[in-house]
Amino acid sequence: MDYKDLANLIFPNVKDISYYEEKYPRRDLKEGAIVTRFAPSPTGFVHIGGLYQALVARKVATQTDGVFFLRIEDTDQKREIENGILDIVNSLKDFGIEADEGMINETEEKGNYGPYRQSLRGEIYRAYAKYMIELGKAYPCFCSPEEVDEIRKKQEAAKVRPGYYGVWAKCRNLTVEEMAEKIKSGEKYIIRFKSPGREDRKIKHHDVIKGNVTFPENDQDIVIIKADGLPTYHFAHVVDDHLMGTTHVIRSDEWLSSVPLHLQLFHEIGFKAPKYVHISPIMKNDNGNKRKLSKRKDPEAAVSYYEEQGIPAEAVKEYLLNIANSTFENWRRANPDKDIEEFELQLNKMNVSGALFDMVKLLDVGKTVISKFTAEKVYEEALKWAKRHDEELEKLLENREYSLKVFGIERGNKKPRKDIAKWSDVKENIEYMYDELFYSKKQDYPYQVINNKDEINKILTLYIEKYYNDEDDKQTWFDKIKELSGELGYAKEVKEFKANPEKFKAHVGDVSTVLRVALTSRTNTPDMYEIMKILGKERIVERFKKAMED
Repeated sequence: MDYKDLANLIFPNVKDISYYEEKYPRRDLKEGAIVTRFAPSPTGFVHIGGLYQALVARKVATQTDGVFFLRIEDTDQKREIENGILDIVNSLKDFGIEADEGMINETEEKGNYGPYRQSLRGEIYRAYAKYMIELGKAYPCFCSPEEVDEIRKKQEAAKVRPGYYGVWAKCRNLTVEEMAEKIKSGEKYIIRFKSPGREDRKIKHHDVIKGNVTFPENDQDIVIIKADGLPTYHFAHVVDDHLMGTTHVIRSDEWLSSVPLHLQLFHEIGFKAPKYVHISPIMKNDNGNKRKLSKRKDPEAAVSYYEEQGIPAEAVKEYLLNIANSTFENWRRANPDKDIEEFELQLNKMNVSGALFDMVKLLDVGKTVISKFTAEKVYEEALKWAKRHDEELEKLLENREYSLKVFGIERGNKKPRKDIAKWSDVKENIEYMYDELFYSKKQDYPYQVINNKDEINKILTLYIEKYYNDEDDKQTWFDKIKELSGELGYAKEVKEFKANPEKFKAHVGDVSTVLRVALTSRTNTPDMYEIMKILGKERIVERFKKAMED
């Protein structure tokens, strides 16, 4: 009896690998085209680090006219959650990341290299496991979990490396006949890889981000097919990345230590290995210490957090590209209005150590991104977010025409307003423009320099009686505020006041602040002229009256 007979005994009804090699031909792409994948497990929410990987993988595939596909690694079915695949697909879609191939919901997929769910590829893995057994590079292992545990305990006591290797690999040196006998008598088994490695030898490897790295060779006889017939991650990804034509495996650097094993598997099965691109995790500053963003401790670790807060997807992507390549910031400065798709990401310029996540910087990016949106886009996005998260804001925005005027203030000019960083900021930033909210709250009036009640009332009364005209253009409007200031003993120009402060009560800027505060109950607002144009005389008079009474 030989290995071929043993392979047929274990996998009697499995197709030859030539069938799959023909079924999944090499991709016909131009030279230099990169094929990448995002390959999460459907075991919980998508982490911001996962989104980061997917964004990088999508970007390099797109800019080289390659392919980006979504593969679901669901061989650990005990940890799966309901609608886990749909959550992944929707999370990517929320950020405008769509795969060229792969799963599009829980059951459907697109592309010619599927199935794109590992749990549906069992027959493919069995075919390649059979091939490995035929070559004498894999074997059945009959050790029970208890026996493997016993080996580990002995290794711990002897203070040697744990694992199934060398003299500790009990089933490795069974004869083919002994293996066949055990199978025929009904003993349970798994399939292990027969590693040709030795730990005292080193391998050199070039990682696209980390550069040249040296590791001890792998000598572990790892499990490739589990007792349930499904493969382990190590074996499945080798078979899948070969058949699906992956050129670059972009993944978290926690997998870096698996490189010796993965390269060995590719070599032993006779496949060309892809390039490995190990991305450093996104870190957080925790009281001066750097640590990984944690699913347990940090709400911002989940991509759903950004939707809940209303941080635009464009801002998150822009920020992640900023983390990915230090050249992005200069590119954006030189190209303020270009689409981020036009930025060329370079994998070899990615951060070798983990980049720090900076929420302040992200929100700053959010302000810049939203400042470039049209009033229509701001309205649509704010309304979409409000429908999911804020009934009061949704009600405010019922009057589309009026809301568009509000969002249009200081928009579309050279220096657009930057008061909104995320959609959850909108209500606080515009509520004073809506009477129902303005009058429903007790207003504080932070008048600042001019805070004498009689003086304030004098300014407001005289402004309405003598100076306000809703037909005025902006220059005339401001000239009249200067005239009003002069009439009441305030300097018409700030520099005039600074030169002779003793001659004046205050200056035109302080008078403007009185008008602004009475109108909005705020000291900081976008352009007051535009606010007045939208409110109109009747509402301005009403608000001044309220300010004088309060």
